[in-house]
Amino acid sequence: MKNKKEPFRESQRFTQWWVWVVLIGTGTLPYIPYFTGAYSQDSATGLVGSSIIMLVMALLFLVLRLETTIDEDGIRIQFFPFHFKSRFYSWNEIKRMGVRQYSPLREYGGWGIRGFSRKNRAFNVKGNWGLQLEFENGDLLLIGTSKPEELQNWLDN
Repeated sequence: MKNKKEPFRESQRFTQWWVWVVLIGTGTLPYIPYFTGAYSQDSATGLVGSSIIMLVMALLFLVLRLETTIDEDGIRIQFFPFHFKSRFYSWNEIKRMGVRQYSPLREYGGWGIRGFSRKNRAFNVKGNWGLQLEFENGDLLLIGTSKPEELQNWLDN
């Protein structure tokens, strides 16, 4: 009987302090007229709309998470709430892979679901390490990780 290897699992969230500073900072901008005395009926209407948008954005960032599971069958990723079920990539589809350091801003324009074509996409939440996949059809996918050493050890074994 063959021993099954424990899967590699990782769950990442947007916990960076600067993400929350930007969210809270932009969320407070509509309140400036209220506190400076330039308050009017128009600014009150804008304040309600801006508050709703800010609340929705904060809730979105609270629930956003990147789930990665790698096992003997392949790789599963889910970027909740954008993916309601995980996406599966079989080992047969993958030509090459490796853990690498990358520049999220320079290579992908930031964090999140990046890349609009299947040719070069990224799913990343934080940091600058990821699992680079090259598929048999030439497409590229980078999956961000906060555990590069643990992931590399899992792949090596």
